Amino acid sequence: MVGFIRFADDLSAWFGKAFAWLIILMSVGTGYEVVSRYLFNAPTAWALDVSFIMYGSLFMMGGAYTLSRGGHVRGDFLYRLWQPRNQAKVDLVLYILFFFPGVTALILAGWKYAARSWSYGEVSVNSPAGVPIYQFKTVIVAAGILLFIQGIAQVCRCILAMRTNEWLAAEEDVFETEDLLMEKATKAEKDAHP
Repeated sequence: MVGFIRFADDLSAWFGKAFAWLIILMSVGTGYEVVSRYLFNAPTAWALDVSFIMYGSLFMMGGAYTLSRGGHVRGDFLYRLWQPRNQAKVDLVLYILFFFPGVTALILAGWKYAARSWSYGEVSVNSPAGVPIYQFKTVIVAAGILLFIQGIAQVCRCILAMRTNEWLAAEEDVFETEDLLMEKATKAEKDAHP
């Protein structure tokens, strides 16, 4: 089980980090549009669509990565006070009742949506450039599959937590600035008063 969890976490992290590079491309494209529009009075017909496609792809493909790192928003004012075993029981029920049916619907509906879009080479109707968007529709299916795989890993985490009363943590690769500052301050205080 631990091996599968690590595999799913690594897969989600790889896709999340790979698609994170779209931020750079999106920034360059938006910067080009601003310069072109306001300095040369020559707006592009494609910049808005391309930025929507890149942001949507980034958002969709980052979902599994965020799930693997426990980064989704949750209302846990009571939940956080429970033992990990009880948290895992609740999580397991919620994954089975809501997560998997929702993600399965996303995959199946996304498949139909993408197949139809590919069949006629769908282009954006929002701009005169006719930017192709059928490939973006495929991202819906890919994101759903990644979420499904990560969901199975989360169920495995729940099973382990019910057995051991501890959560198997994901590798930490992103740190909050506040946490880093607190760690630095604590270390400086310890060094000052040995």
